Amino acid sequence: MEQGNLSMVAEFILLGLTESRELQIFFFIFFAIVYTATVFGNLIIILTVTFEPHLHSPMYFLLANLSFIDMSLASFATPKMIHSLASKHKAITYQGCMAQMFFLHLFGGSEMMLLVAMAIDRYIAICKPLHYATIMNYHTCFGLVLLSWMTGFVHTMSQMSFTVTLPFCGPNVVDSFFCDLPRVIKLACLDTYVLELLVIADSGLLSLICFILLLISYSIILVTVRLHSSNRSSKALSTLSAHITVVVLFFGPCVFIYVWPFSSISMDKTLSVFYTIFTPLLNPIIYTFRNKDMKRSIKKLKNQLLSSTYLDHL
Repeated sequence: MEQGNLSMVAEFILLGLTESRELQIFFFIFFAIVYTATVFGNLIIILTVTFEPHLHSPMYFLLANLSFIDMSLASFATPKMIHSLASKHKAITYQGCMAQMFFLHLFGGSEMMLLVAMAIDRYIAICKPLHYATIMNYHTCFGLVLLSWMTGFVHTMSQMSFTVTLPFCGPNVVDSFFCDLPRVIKLACLDTYVLELLVIADSGLLSLICFILLLISYSIILVTVRLHSSNRSSKALSTLSAHITVVVLFFGPCVFIYVWPFSSISMDKTLSVFYTIFTPLLNPIIYTFRNKDMKRSIKKLKNQLLSSTYLDHL
């Protein structure tokens, strides 16, 4: 059956964060700055890890991939939201809406699994240091990243496979700043109670399982670090605190939205803003300013770039 027969709705109306024109202008400026900083910050991490040989290690390889996913997660809806804040027309096409939902769950699911992969890397580095180089080789790192993307793809396809076949023939107003799967499904011209439960169960289960795995792995690592009081353990604890901070910031809103069923729409909006816009910005800040090797490498890369630019002008 063709898509035209399945859907009479050509576009959806996104209500956004507020109807106040003054607040819309403020949010336009604020989120434009935040988005620019997010892309710039994550791009710096990717370029630094790529061009600095000192950072060619499993931990930084995974970190660069996390920055790429964060940059992508910030880009699936934020540019559209910024454009809508400056425009009177708040609509998004049917295809654009489906694409937003697809990429949200692709990048979200991939990041969840990648954070688990980063926890595995730290577990082996701290609990099995003598075997670290053997276990965390290039093939293992590539396999963990590939597994992360496969998890995200399977996760999003499991939800979108039935969403794209739903008939949308009436209401088309989405009370959010992007096409959120649970809200869009409610607009379909049929009883979607079972589908809504499946969406919440799918996303909630993935979030909860990954979060529990991370809690267990980091608990084991923290116990191991506490038993070995040394400078090396102190450095490991500093790295772990950055990882744990990122995990809490990312999983907290996700678990609350999909596992806790009684949150209000306004609370959902606030949490959605946090994990789609602020978390991708906080990740590079946390990893950059808490990591001496990263700060040193960024400074070195900047000096090399400035030196090269200066020589080109001579």
